[in-house]
Amino acid sequence: MSTSTNPPTAPARPDSGPRPFTGAPGSVMVARDEEWLVTAVEPAAPDPATNEPTYFVHGIGLTGITKDTEAVFWTQIDPITLSDPRATQVVGDDSPGHRRSRLWLEAILRKTPVPIAEPGLTTAHQALADPLEYQYAAVRKALDPENLRPRILLADAVGLGKTLEIGMILAELVRRGRGDRILVVTPKHVLEQMQFELWTRFALPFVRLDSTGIQRIRQKLPAGRNPFTFFKRVIISIDTLKSDKYINHLRRHRWDAVVIDESHNVTNTASQNNRLASLLSQRTDALILASATPHNGRKESFNELIRMLEPSAVTPEGDLVPEQVERLIIRRHRHHPDVAGVVGADWAERQPPNNRLVPASDIENEIAAELEHTWLWPATGASPYSGTNKSLFPWTLAKAFLSSPAALAQTVTERIRRLGTNPTVDQQRELTALSNLADLAERAENGTSAKYDALVDHLTQIGIARTAPTRVVVFAERIATLHWLQQRLTRDLRLAADQVQIMHGGLTDEEQQDLVESFKLGSSPIRVLVTGDVASEGVNLHTQCHHLVHFDIPWSLIRIEQRNGRIDRYGQKHRPQITTLLLSPSTERFGGDIRVLTRLVEREHEAHTALGDSASLMGNYDVKREEDAIREVLAGTKELDDVVRTVEEVRQADDVEGFLARLMAVGSSEQPTTAKPTSTGQVTTAATTAAMYDDARTFLEDALEEFVLTPGAPPPNGVAWQMHPRHGIASMDLSGKHTRDLRQRLEVLPQSYLRQRRVTETFRLATTPAAGTNALIQARQDESTSTWPEAHYLAPLHPVLEWAADRSLAALGRDQVFAVRGDVEDPTVLLQATLTNARGQVIATSYTHVAFPAAPSTAQAYPQPFPSAQAAINDLALADVNTGAVPGAARLQPFIAAAVDAATQATALQIDAIADATRDRIQRWRDRSERWLADSHALVQRSELKSRTRLVAEEEELAQQMNPERTLVRPLLVVVPNGDIDHLLPASQGGE
Repeated sequence: MSTSTNPPTAPARPDSGPRPFTGAPGSVMVARDEEWLVTAVEPAAPDPATNEPTYFVHGIGLTGITKDTEAVFWTQIDPITLSDPRATQVVGDDSPGHRRSRLWLEAILRKTPVPIAEPGLTTAHQALADPLEYQYAAVRKALDPENLRPRILLADAVGLGKTLEIGMILAELVRRGRGDRILVVTPKHVLEQMQFELWTRFALPFVRLDSTGIQRIRQKLPAGRNPFTFFKRVIISIDTLKSDKYINHLRRHRWDAVVIDESHNVTNTASQNNRLASLLSQRTDALILASATPHNGRKESFNELIRMLEPSAVTPEGDLVPEQVERLIIRRHRHHPDVAGVVGADWAERQPPNNRLVPASDIENEIAAELEHTWLWPATGASPYSGTNKSLFPWTLAKAFLSSPAALAQTVTERIRRLGTNPTVDQQRELTALSNLADLAERAENGTSAKYDALVDHLTQIGIARTAPTRVVVFAERIATLHWLQQRLTRDLRLAADQVQIMHGGLTDEEQQDLVESFKLGSSPIRVLVTGDVASEGVNLHTQCHHLVHFDIPWSLIRIEQRNGRIDRYGQKHRPQITTLLLSPSTERFGGDIRVLTRLVEREHEAHTALGDSASLMGNYDVKREEDAIREVLAGTKELDDVVRTVEEVRQADDVEGFLARLMAVGSSEQPTTAKPTSTGQVTTAATTAAMYDDARTFLEDALEEFVLTPGAPPPNGVAWQMHPRHGIASMDLSGKHTRDLRQRLEVLPQSYLRQRRVTETFRLATTPAAGTNALIQARQDESTSTWPEAHYLAPLHPVLEWAADRSLAALGRDQVFAVRGDVEDPTVLLQATLTNARGQVIATSYTHVAFPAAPSTAQAYPQPFPSAQAAINDLALADVNTGAVPGAARLQPFIAAAVDAATQATALQIDAIADATRDRIQRWRDRSERWLADSHALVQRSELKSRTRLVAEEEELAQQMNPERTLVRPLLVVVPNGDIDHLLPASQGGE
């Protein structure tokens, strides 16, 4: 293990390659003949010639024309000279209350990554979200140091807040220096929702690459430029990203973290989605997969998902390794013990299902009879259908009929169109039968529909009206049904045209997002949202609504569960009422068989309560396969009990469903391989999160006072800073010269947010969680026209705080540290030691005082370690009033080298112990990997197995890079006693 306490050497000659980089945020370096302050370090690809690690080093210019300029250097091509900590110069601080020193120390602590194995939470508990222990448990599990990398499958049931868990994990990764470059992949209809949650609750800005966003980027980027190198944090739909034109870009890019939402869409190994997910899993350090239904029922598909997280968690033979898989998955449901006792009134219990069998009208009975006798069970044994699959199309007609007369009419019309104008004899026979059905459908479409009348009756009962606040979501499968319902409900309920809206997959992603965002607003005119199943996945509709109606019943438990989860989820204050309408014709066979669909709805409710996952009852994990199975039940070739298992049957099964059901049945949210949550319900936080200031607002105010001088004045002299303590709101004008670089940073914020809230003109900040929560609530009230909060919560990772920290770090010149006064007996140097691995990730940090009761020498230095930065700083008791800069601060210079040497010796044992523990943990992972490789060699090396072997071997190399490599000890502050200090210095120094 090397140390960075030796004097700096000259830059390497070009022909000798770059020298190893050992800097960290807060270090000062010389690159391209200018001085720069290091603000971030991220690993890059190894040098192809030497295989030595290289880094991207982010810096802010300190001198000349580069002053305050941000730049990134690559150590492979840019010779970088680091300052020697032992040669650090001491300068006095004459700022009020030692403000400059406090700001600099705060910035150093903010910029120093939390150790990657830190067990406590650093930022997740400070997000704008309710403190729910079961969500924190998911975060801790994702960050468990027993995992080689932060990788997890968030398989919680619908509604538990997987988006918040994702945000918490990402925030923790950012604070640990493992989240600089992040890619979030979602279905397109939840792009804005995910972007909204990550920004408003965690202050994590993501550039949304929907159709508009991509067009905007193309205007900025040169042709052929990799778009993923332009923005650090991107959110994009899986449908966009899986395109071949992005695959090559992705192969040339690495991410710190990748999130794949609704990851059940990537389990089919033959699909483009799976190709994309597999590629991303190999191009990222952290991987978060999220899905309430995490597989498609096939063992191999589920194994594929697990391999993305950790290749060695599946044996070469293709079997799961249970103890490893449990370490990679977290899975709970609404009634799980860890959840039920926490959510309380913030997730109202679902009302008993309201399943209504609706007797068919006369015309609907005529249609049912025609379907039964002519198409489904004809006396001749064959339906009139002239196509190749005679058993399928009749049920397509039946399903359309059960949706609406309009859907049946559209299906019949489309089939007639396809038969053309020159039919064969068989096609003519089909056309005749279709014409009869078309006539009946037209009469029903314009006449009486019993199920529609039942819907109107139900909506009237729950209070849907032009001037009433009640809202409802009505689900139907067919687009023709959506339009038919919109037209009729607008007329029959006497609603305005904009009060009944439809949403379906034919709308653009922006149109879908606009509808969803509008429905969340208290000021929205929408009272009835008639939607297809595009809204059944991932869309939150519960903010202003707790009524949901299934106008038709999906022949799929997955669809039923997903639909219900739109309003039955955390944050729902009213008991969700879910109503199902099922047409009941009087026909003997058809009418009797379709009543089995009510039992399907009942089984979903049972699974919701016991498992939180109804898809496991059928074990198909695919909507189409579920529909095919239910069609067989309706056709009478199978019994429902043979197709849909009971909850207990699932738990006893020796398959993937049984494994996950038993995993979910565990009475704790964390598996035996990880630590239990605290019994008090309090959050275990990292001591390293505390710093110089009690809150972020005070830090920001001090920074503005220091660097803007007159922050309360309007531009150009100030930023018009105003604080409204009663409301917890602050505001600042960003239009002037002082915030030019801040405006550039904010360009990556959501464009709709920048536009609607005019952020680059006046930025309003909620400085407390209560004020931030209130701003979110107010954004959805009747008078609001935007769901974006007017004041944005000043979360720990906020870009404004990053800006303030960078400005504070640049306050000192090259190789300098402040000298201040405090309540100490002897001159004392505060030092920080960091242990990093070959990837530049911080493994451990420590803080030490070195006191000098006599002349500055290592022999007379007294080091004292502290458990945290906060404890070390508190013990110095810095003076609240600064009576002036320490006179002749340069006389303290000799203390620096001695303090660095003493601290290096004092922390060696502590650092070595942490390094040994880290090596042991990594070796345990390597041992598992080596056993896997040994087992694989005994098998025939098929191409598929060779690919898996390569992945495990690559992780073996990665594990080696995670081992501790070097320490950096650097001084942070020199503190001298109050009063005269001449007598504390050597005689040769005292006369200056």
